[in-house]
Amino acid sequence: MELLVIKVGLPTLLIGAASLAGRRWGSTVGGWLVGLPLTSGPIILLLTLEYGNAFAARAAHGIVLGLISTAAFAVTYALAARRSSWPWCWALSWAAFAACTAILNVITFSLAGSFLAALAALALALPLLPASEAPAAGVVAPSWETPLRMLAAAAIVVTLTGVAGGLGPRLSGLITPMPVAGTIMTVFTHRLEGAPSSVRLLRGFIAGNFAFAAFFLVVATRLVDWGLVPTFGVAVLAACVVQGAALLLLRLQPRGAA
Repeated sequence: MELLVIKVGLPTLLIGAASLAGRRWGSTVGGWLVGLPLTSGPIILLLTLEYGNAFAARAAHGIVLGLISTAAFAVTYALAARRSSWPWCWALSWAAFAACTAILNVITFSLAGSFLAALAALALALPLLPASEAPAAGVVAPSWETPLRMLAAAAIVVTLTGVAGGLGPRLSGLITPMPVAGTIMTVFTHRLEGAPSSVRLLRGFIAGNFAFAAFFLVVATRLVDWGLVPTFGVAVLAACVVQGAALLLLRLQPRGAA
């Protein structure tokens, strides 16, 4: 029962908070918050509790590598949004994520190599996500929007943790960065505020993924030796430091820059 409460409750609350923050402070900040491991964090916690520290540490390695697929998702969505409506952008971006994941599943990387490759992919993605367009006029979101985001996030967490044992730690890790929260936030933003706002959200999302990488690097390297509580404490601290730096860079960026 306790695990079910974590599976349903934690991602639901996190996505709800990020959605409200995005409405209050804009799409870039909303994307920056979604860049945190809002669904992946609960997933790795549950994998640790259900399958043990060694399984979760190997899955965390896969999660770090899977950020390359996340970058592919964001860039594909942003490029498609120039000409296509959100359903096409959604389909194409998830196809890009799936194709990239399939390729990464047959390539061997060390943890250090995975981390450096992920950082390179995120850094290369940022210039392709422009922030120069003026914000769209405010649109009142329907009352059912945030609850739907929250339910979708909880459903994905329950599904992924349920199939992880059969997939094994590597593939479980690679699919865990599946941009559930990012997709939910991006699609709703695109539908309500237009493509420029959705691209700004994706820019914040990718900038936030540097903290995501730091979090899971700590988990992958320290979980077996340190155990659950110390590792997650240090991982959260590392993510907060990197996330703060990412927000500062976003705020300092000139308005007219790409």
